[in-house]
Amino acid sequence: MSLRSIVAKSGGWPASISRGLQYAFYDFTREMPRTKRIITWAAILVQGYAIYALVTRSFVWPIMWPGPRYVFAVGIVLFYSAYTLMNGLLASELVRKTQLESDQTAARKIQQTLIPQELEPPPNYEIEAHYQPFRDVGGDYFDVIALPGAYTLIALADVSGKGMAAALLSANIQALVRSISSAGAEPYALAKRINEHLSRHTPLGIFATAVFLLLNRDSGELRYVNAGHNAPIIFGHRVIKLLEATGLPLALFNDAEYEARTAQLDRGNSLLLFTDGLTDAIAGDDPEGRLRATLEGDTEKTMLRLQALVDSKLNRDDVTIVLVARLPPGRANRNWVRD
Repeated sequence: MSLRSIVAKSGGWPASISRGLQYAFYDFTREMPRTKRIITWAAILVQGYAIYALVTRSFVWPIMWPGPRYVFAVGIVLFYSAYTLMNGLLASELVRKTQLESDQTAARKIQQTLIPQELEPPPNYEIEAHYQPFRDVGGDYFDVIALPGAYTLIALADVSGKGMAAALLSANIQALVRSISSAGAEPYALAKRINEHLSRHTPLGIFATAVFLLLNRDSGELRYVNAGHNAPIIFGHRVIKLLEATGLPLALFNDAEYEARTAQLDRGNSLLLFTDGLTDAIAGDDPEGRLRATLEGDTEKTMLRLQALVDSKLNRDDVTIVLVARLPPGRANRNWVRD
């Protein structure tokens, strides 16, 4: 990469200089393990002491001890010994971070294969999705699975936390959803069995909210379970209906109970599913109100308007949005392909 492109990406020379000054005063040992950090700072102090001794020609200034000749020899040995130690620790930390970044890159590529790249909507329906992880890998999961008969399963989950741990649990949930749904399980059975599995095999304090909806493509009937997730919204033709929580988040209690409910997606109406990364990134005192107000506009541009709600300054979480529209008669559907 050329110097010009680096400057352009950093916002020009003023931004580049500002960033350089920030790194000049950055504690590069901050992310080291505690023991390594202590040893590194001890080596830095020893180097400083060696420089002091060489300048004053004494290890105990102003006393000229043990003599300039010995001070020079011992000072040089001290300086380069500390320098070698510090350099070795920093090099090992660089190797550790390089390996970590390599693992994250591999994890990102694997997760990209798990997230649907193309959604083929059933006849008379249209499906759009937007997925933006906050880090290289994220804890959000969504899927649209065509089942035998006239049914389609729509699943959305949000794992607590961020990064690699959340991504691993998200992949686990995806595997469970695919496995259980292939046996024809209803949303209630999905939530119940996944909760039991995660409760047994997930560390304490880690949980996931989720929504499982079974869509009857012919009638538009929805059977759903909402495990502590943000309420999906049915909207259109002056209709706003929230599919509120019907149970606790997954992995909190092994014996948690879930209630299956029904709703109707009529022709011309749409269904919005989203994770809390969307509402958390909406500016203002009433993000849910702004979200519902956005749904009152032209349904042709709903996804673009939802994406425009995300304030980059407030965005600190994964953002996932799934839109399912039941088309009115005479309107052709189209496939969604991920950017």
